[in-house]
Amino acid sequence: MPLGIVMRRTPGVTRWARHAWKAVAVLPGAAPADWVLLREEGEVAEFHAATLPLELYRADAEAYMQGLSATPPSVYVVLRQGATDRPEVALVTASPFEGQDYCDTTEDRVEKVEMPEGLVAWVRDFTLMHFEQEDFVKRRRDRQRVDLSEDGIGDARIAQMTDVYRAPTRARRAQKERLQ
Repeated sequence: MPLGIVMRRTPGVTRWARHAWKAVAVLPGAAPADWVLLREEGEVAEFHAATLPLELYRADAEAYMQGLSATPPSVYVVLRQGATDRPEVALVTASPFEGQDYCDTTEDRVEKVEMPEGLVAWVRDFTLMHFEQEDFVKRRRDRQRVDLSEDGIGDARIAQMTDVYRAPTRARRAQKERLQ
């Protein structure tokens, strides 16, 4: 489904940033656009920045279910710094897991935008059609005895087993004294 991304430009609060940009809404079924001015009030303006496809995948149905259970259900808009002071709209997703993956980098900024009711219904229908609840299966321990061998104890250069944690330099010194 094509989603139009609405970006709001407000005056910056520091001398280093002239404007602050924020994704504030999505327009389901929007036509292609490239920073079309929607409205302007004083120094605040809203733009239809871009139209991107919202793609849903069966394998991500669990993530969509998680996102729909949030209050409010939201889509995640991934923004990147463009060549101008306007951000570049890179991606829109309904998966909170994918949105979190993009938060891990410092190059991208992820904004949470509330879904309109029609989009919530569309994502819910898709999710219910493809979501399969997986039963929790507790992993069982294998009964192998791992305490029978002492592989990692001590230093192999020490011949005696009485003090396996002794430093090898002391062992060499003791051998030299015995030889003399």
